[in-house]
Amino acid sequence: MAAKNDAVYKCLNPVGNHEPVDQFPLASRLDTLAGKTIHLSICGEADIWVPLEKRLKNDFPEVNWTVKKRFHIVPMELTEEERKTTDAVILGVCW
Repeated sequence: MAAKNDAVYKCLNPVGNHEPVDQFPLASRLDTLAGKTIHLSICGEADIWVPLEKRLKNDFPEVNWTVKKRFHIVPMELTEEERKTTDAVILGVCW
């Protein structure tokens, strides 16, 4: 049984407080890759993205590839014109 003068302890939730996040549905899947423009946006070390880029271009020659590379943890954003002309984006962060 608990004594009359027992201490009361408060503990904090280790998960913390989560701020609400806007969610957007995924884009619908492309019916074919032939003739589509796919943007490859890669940031980080070249150890992974160099062979990945070569492999994708070799395996899918019918795709029009556009590529932006950045040696930083934040990827380069698409311009407004690129957003209009790009059918899909592959974003890779390699560290």
